[in-house]
Amino acid sequence: MTLLSLIITLVVVGVLLWLVNNYIPMDGKIKNILNVVVVILVVLWLLQSFGLLGSLGGVHVG
Repeated sequence: MTLLSLIITLVVVGVLLWLVNNYIPMDGKIKNILNVVVVILVVLWLLQSFGLLGSLGGVHVG
């Protein structure tokens, strides 16, 4: 993955999160949970894309 595509993806995710936070009426607690989940997923995705985190394909839930 090139650096440009990585930056574009981060900008798109940030804009989508901003749009959801500003234009979809939700309780503040739900917005906070959504923000935390998105940030955790983006950090995991970045770590995996830079090779600092192994493949998440072997992770099974349940």
